[in-house]
Amino acid sequence: MGFFNKPDTPAAALAPLSNERIKAALEAQSWRYHVDEDGEVNGGWEDGFFYFLTRGQQSEIFYVRGTWYGKLPEAAYAHAQQVCSDWNEETLWPKTYARRTDEGEVRVHVEHTVDYEYGLTDQQLQQHLVTVINTGSQFFGKLNETFPEAAAAYKSE
Repeated sequence: MGFFNKPDTPAAALAPLSNERIKAALEAQSWRYHVDEDGEVNGGWEDGFFYFLTRGQQSEIFYVRGTWYGKLPEAAYAHAQQVCSDWNEETLWPKTYARRTDEGEVRVHVEHTVDYEYGLTDQQLQQHLVTVINTGSQFFGKLNETFPEAAAAYKSE
């Protein structure tokens, strides 16, 4: 095959992103999920939970947001921010950040967002899910090691 020749096998068809495709991709991995009253797909893993959201005018943006189960006191905010900053500096994804809640706690999140304006294959959708859940879970494990008291508190609940 020459440099400018077309491949012998056709490219996989690109289909629009949808909640139905997200649910099917989760089911293909044998991952359990829930659909909340707003129609948003979410699921819990060992150290955190993830929301699988579509955004944009045609629901073309796939936005996955994970939240570590641990809850930190306000005094740990700067330390949590530093852990997130170090991760973001050393690792490609997911993006991580800490934020203060109205209840005076600090929660730590991961995000991985991709614009699929022209559609995506089932394989791309699977890769997106596997990537964010696995790397997000790795980051949550790092948080468990960094903040063992918070990890112990949610594991005892």
